Amino acid sequence: MPRRTDLAVIPAVTAIYADLAARPIERGCIARTECCRFKLTGKTPYLTKGEALVAAKAWRATGRTRLPESPDGACPLLDRTTGRCRIYEGRPFGCRTHFCSAAGGPYARREVVDLIHRLEDLDRALGGDGALPLPAAVAGALAERT
Repeated sequence: MPRRTDLAVIPAVTAIYADLAARPIERGCIARTECCRFKLTGKTPYLTKGEALVAAKAWRATGRTRLPESPDGACPLLDRTTGRCRIYEGRPFGCRTHFCSAAGGPYARREVVDLIHRLEDLDRALGGDGALPLPAAVAGALAERT
């Protein structure tokens, strides 16, 4: 696959997210934000470089340029006053596939493996190093200033 520029990959990642949304996979998420509390669940979503670029772009659209410190282990993208994701429309694949049990548990890999492979292909095309924990991945993408 030819190397893509950072800006060109954003529509490719959002197309993967749209493909996921079009699938008839039922989940019982009631937006309690337990999944966003990484220390509580013991799980942190990992992002490919393309996902991190989409998240960073959405974060910048909120008027912010740096991630806040999160001493309690919550997602740095979580608004502490509202309990809502500040980049919900740009949230990563792991958040969309409900990686924690509070949202109904993760999607079965067989249901989304093709989308995971597409994200991994984009990561390689961008020269990424594979998926990284959300805070490090987004901070790295913000530092790139795409």
